[in-house]
Amino acid sequence: MKCYNLAIIGAGPGGYVAAIRAAKEGLSVALVSGDDLGGTCLNRGCIPSKTMLKHVEVIENIKGAKTYGITVNDFSFSIKDMVGRKTKVVKTLKNGIKALMKQNKIDVFDGIGTVNKDKTVVIKGGGSAETIQADNVILANGSKPFIPTLPGIDAVDYYTSDTIFDIEEVPSDMVIMGGGVIGLEIACIFNSLDTNVEIVEMADRILPTEDREASDYMKRELSKKGIGIQTDAKITGFSKNGRKTVVEVESADSTKNTLETDSVLVAVGREPNLTGIENLGVTFDGKFVKVDPNLQTTVDGIYAIGDLIGGYQLAHAASEEGIRAVTHIAGSAPPPASPIPRCVYTFPEVASVGMTEDQAKKHGYRIRTKKVDIAANGKAIAAGETSGFMKLISEEKYGEMLGVVMVGAHVTEMISQATAYMHLEGMVEELDTMVFPHPTVSEALGEAGSAWLEKGIHYS
Repeated sequence: MKCYNLAIIGAGPGGYVAAIRAAKEGLSVALVSGDDLGGTCLNRGCIPSKTMLKHVEVIENIKGAKTYGITVNDFSFSIKDMVGRKTKVVKTLKNGIKALMKQNKIDVFDGIGTVNKDKTVVIKGGGSAETIQADNVILANGSKPFIPTLPGIDAVDYYTSDTIFDIEEVPSDMVIMGGGVIGLEIACIFNSLDTNVEIVEMADRILPTEDREASDYMKRELSKKGIGIQTDAKITGFSKNGRKTVVEVESADSTKNTLETDSVLVAVGREPNLTGIENLGVTFDGKFVKVDPNLQTTVDGIYAIGDLIGGYQLAHAASEEGIRAVTHIAGSAPPPASPIPRCVYTFPEVASVGMTEDQAKKHGYRIRTKKVDIAANGKAIAAGETSGFMKLISEEKYGEMLGVVMVGAHVTEMISQATAYMHLEGMVEELDTMVFPHPTVSEALGEAGSAWLEKGIHYS
């Protein structure tokens, strides 16, 4: 039996990053990859969706070319070629991970791992089984799409975020169940491909976990693009009418209506993948595995990270958790937790870090906020991308930055500035003294700081 200092179950951005960090700490590492290196993020989630979003961004640029004095008389697109390019992108990145595993002398096992309390792992795949022994285990199993039990759902075809990016034909209509991050990003993709999209969200707003001003702004922007949005509404069942799917919807006031569509996307969140740990005996917090501040479960020497433990179900959060778990396994104290930025790659984008305004108030902070519109920003005007705003949420007395919300083109590339300030416990006064290059959209963040201090130049 092969023995390792650390066995990691799952090779997504939590698992493979933890494996590399552990190897660099001098540990012998076994990585049980399950389905694919890279996990859901690389194979079915983050990377496929951002690749497809880039494709439709090009389409949107062509459609709006006349605004810039450029005439495009005709163009066409091929969903087959788009999916083909997506597959090439995934393959390229997967090969990169394989090279990293080899470079760091990490043993990769293809198969499904079942973990026992004694830290043996039984790996089954390809018709054979192998058992390995580890001193420590990190569970990085990830998650799978949650499919609600609804009347008729088993009788109709539907997509999930795991299957939608291998679609073979562009549907004329699509009903999306869920108005969270996944639902909105996919809505933008198919809206740009001229699909009639209708979103049905149970909460009182789309993006219900984000700042309310961002949610309200995005509802207006997406509605202007022709995307239908029903909030305070739930899907109660499905049926077939010939080739069409009938979606039954009930509003909060009990009003009922139906939608006929060519396609349905179920995007109501994800649930932990418990494959291989069913009999391990770890304690759960609701549906998630319970861990302590060092990411250790209630079984000594067994850790859990990523979507398995809840919290921010984001690739970079899982990577950070994996590194923290390895740091503890290697005998060091993990550093204080860093703020986790959140990104929504819609048109326009949404990016945020820290608390929303409502969260800051619930935590008892006396706050003051400042929002500046990007519409007056020189770079945004030159680029013809003036939708959006920058919002600061800060403690009133000393100006400690509690949260930042950005809406606009490319703001997912700017949120790290705000994250760095919050990571270093920065104050608004320090933000005001920072020199931002001109012309950039990011200088609106500095303008927000100046305006918060009532020293604004272009904003009051």
